[in-house]
Amino acid sequence: MELERIQKKVEAGERLEDDELEALKRAASQEGGPQLRTAVAQALLNADAVLEALQILEQVKRDFPKSVHVHLALGRAAVSQEKWSDAEVAFLEGLKLQPDDPELLTALAVVALRRGERTRARALIDDVLSRDPFQAEAQLLAGELRQTAPAAEYTPSKDDFHHALLDQLKRQSTPHLVQKGQLLVRLSRKGIARLDLEALYEDFVESGQPLDQGVAAVGREIAEKALAVPGGRLQFLSRVLPVLRDSSFLERAEGAVRREGPAGLWIFYAVEDPESVLYVPQGLLDAHRMGVDQLDAVAWKNLDARPAEVRAIELEAGALRLSSTATGLWCIAHGDGHDGARLLTATHQAAMEKQVGAGPYRVYLGLRELVLFCLENDRATAAKIEGLDAARDGIAGAWRLVDGKLTAIDPWAGL
Repeated sequence: MELERIQKKVEAGERLEDDELEALKRAASQEGGPQLRTAVAQALLNADAVLEALQILEQVKRDFPKSVHVHLALGRAAVSQEKWSDAEVAFLEGLKLQPDDPELLTALAVVALRRGERTRARALIDDVLSRDPFQAEAQLLAGELRQTAPAAEYTPSKDDFHHALLDQLKRQSTPHLVQKGQLLVRLSRKGIARLDLEALYEDFVESGQPLDQGVAAVGREIAEKALAVPGGRLQFLSRVLPVLRDSSFLERAEGAVRREGPAGLWIFYAVEDPESVLYVPQGLLDAHRMGVDQLDAVAWKNLDARPAEVRAIELEAGALRLSSTATGLWCIAHGDGHDGARLLTATHQAAMEKQVGAGPYRVYLGLRELVLFCLENDRATAAKIEGLDAARDGIAGAWRLVDGKLTAIDPWAGL
């Protein structure tokens, strides 16, 4: 009875107490099947633990790839969070295993209706009711469609759609051009996507969405394509990390999501990519109905899950190389463009103190690939750091880290 109460609480979208979550995890571990493990993931989603939930969902899919129930459960969990793209992917994967399944078709109709795709929702519901006129959920959806039907149908013109779409791409800072009826979108990995504007308009008309909803949906898909982000809110969130930049970067990253950081620096957000740092545009955040605070919290949690070691490093004749023995000079050198941000996390500050000793520290942020630091009372090493120039994409200046706070300093103060 207690487990049933907890499951109902999860299904209602309520946040579990710590003891309730532990009880659900124990039950899922004992059962071993997909149902309770999916409930654990849903409970984590309700608590905004996105990364941990996504890892569980992906493991359930790996363990039960041919279970229609798994895909249905995953999709319904996404629906409860209004993550329509994630839900659609899960339901479509289930239909590949069991075509014409009425539950999956009805679930897809729910997604379509919530996204404003009335024509698609109506077609799915008609399909289900043609097979089973007494299907209760499909009947309810058919009634909802009748009650919410617009007084008069209006289809925006092709020009209206194209102008609205181009405005949306401009607002979300997606690089694009229009050329001979094609929309050219610059991709993050040095490629160009060519999209037919006529086809985009036809897909919009077929969806039956209002102009603003249709344009927002297309804009989100194009932004995700440009950033090489897998479709869906969860996949996007699982790959977002914070980036530390100085104020000179503001003009170069117009339209990118950011917030003020310490000591006049700025926090930007990028999608993890092995080849480059792909900054998240504001339009993509708006399309996923998220605020900067929510994105920020997820990004720092993701960074903590990707720790970097504190390593000894040598500096000779202007060249840096890792050292097998302590030199007084240390680095955080994951090399993914996020090491400056790692300097601001409690996890990495604790690692610095364990390896090097308690600060204050002198810090060098002039390279994107790593962060150099030394104990502030090691004046000889601090002088070496402060004699280095910043690279083009680095952060110039002399910095101090004390009690977890980063401040800009006079490089010669106290020396």
